[in-house]
Amino acid sequence: MNLSFTRHRRLRQSAAIRSMVRETVLTPADFIQPIYVTYGKGVKHEIKSMPGVYRFSLDMLEEELQEIVSLNIPAVLLFGIPETKDSVGSSAYAENGIVQEAIRLIKSRCPDLLVIADTCLCEFTDHGHCGMVHTFERDGELCGDVLNDESLELHVQTAVSQARAGADIIAPSNMMDGFVQAIRGGLDEAGFSHIPIMSYSVKYASAFYGPFREAADSAPQFGDRKTYQMDPANAREALREAESDVLEGADMLMVKPSLSYLDVMRTLKDQFDLPLVAYNVSGEYAMVKAAALNGWIDEKTMVLEILTSMKRAGADMIITYSAKDAAKWLLEGGR
Repeated sequence: MNLSFTRHRRLRQSAAIRSMVRETVLTPADFIQPIYVTYGKGVKHEIKSMPGVYRFSLDMLEEELQEIVSLNIPAVLLFGIPETKDSVGSSAYAENGIVQEAIRLIKSRCPDLLVIADTCLCEFTDHGHCGMVHTFERDGELCGDVLNDESLELHVQTAVSQARAGADIIAPSNMMDGFVQAIRGGLDEAGFSHIPIMSYSVKYASAFYGPFREAADSAPQFGDRKTYQMDPANAREALREAESDVLEGADMLMVKPSLSYLDVMRTLKDQFDLPLVAYNVSGEYAMVKAAALNGWIDEKTMVLEILTSMKRAGADMIITYSAKDAAKWLLEGGR
């Protein structure tokens, strides 16, 4: 037989060959582990919609931190659930706020672990929106407008207080216009010009955030976030959002969610020469976890495939609730 076709299978013949020619390699150093902190003592409360993810009081953080460090995960992303809430989210920028106290604790216990502070107000406001709100009634229903410029100063105060507490990276997630410029200016003026900004540059108004809103107790009390988070149907708009953040001084760009937006991630990677972050969000985690608990899928194989797809699409870092599990599997030779 005179066969002239290309034999692609030659490079798939064994695990050793497949490993040598693998184009995308996933390691624990790619991961960022989210952590939820709350007030109280002895609190380790599992989040119902996110099995394996917990809210911790500060006195219960030690074991979690040591496990993260032992798995060679380099960074955590910190979210706080405050003791009290008000219309302007004042506990978000209080010097003794829950996030600020957690930052100090983590840096004192694990000084080499990078602490990324989520900089937003939704967990801290009584209305659940990411900024100041002008409320009014329409046809007997409570409505509101999120005020862009008036909200920026509160985000600046929050970022500066987090940097003062010892945060290594500020990660503003509010999607207000001009938020990177405002926070960069505020950090520089306060003496934190060395602190990088990981901007939630492309953050969609997504149904995949549902479990997070339970975890962070941050569901909006009226309306939704579609006036400031992006329409999931839009891709070109992502370039405009990211370009604004680059010009305003962002050091890293993020796409959130990631799994349904791999095309957007690749576009940003090709367009901008900055580190790119993927956020493998709560709903993505919950779907896989629920299917795994029902015995419908192989969780290990699926999680590693999903995370690899994000890195293949261009992610330099991946925020994921599966960070610890994935790190364990990789250290065991699972990929």
